[in-house]
Amino acid sequence: MKAATLLASVTLASAAFAVAAPAPAPAWLPGQISINEDFAVPGDNPLFFCSDPADDILTIENVDLSPNPPEKGKTLTIKAKGTLNEAIEDGAKVHLQVKYGLITLINQEADLCEQVKQVDLECPLDKGKLVLSKDVDLPREIPPGKYTVLADVFTKDNEKITCLTAHISF
Repeated sequence: MKAATLLASVTLASAAFAVAAPAPAPAWLPGQISINEDFAVPGDNPLFFCSDPADDILTIENVDLSPNPPEKGKTLTIKAKGTLNEAIEDGAKVHLQVKYGLITLINQEADLCEQVKQVDLECPLDKGKLVLSKDVDLPREIPPGKYTVLADVFTKDNEKITCLTAHISF
């Protein structure tokens, strides 16, 4: 479970650093997490937007991970830049899902403002440019295999902030 939480932190840190229309259906509905390779997140990373990010509240300029792909037992450095097109207030949520192969390890909704504290941010998140740099120590004990992570981030009014997915193999 600790490995799953750390993998989720990687995606969450990338999604929550800066965070519009509601999606027709939440990206986290039961089933396999799909990745649309047409929507790669700019930068050196394994991240993809869940759908066209044109109307997202968060415009991501780039996300760089080092090393990419992440390696167990190493420190993962996450650097990200983006722009919030409107302020994010208390009540925003993130739906986080982590799968190990076909097995769901995490499928939960969390308070975004609590989660952004992990990346040294605090709500409200002001409109404008945001920059994130965070180191995450990945344990050696991560079981080998393919992990799929999804972070669907939305305001208290269910407006889409961003939605990111990733496949990470250890």
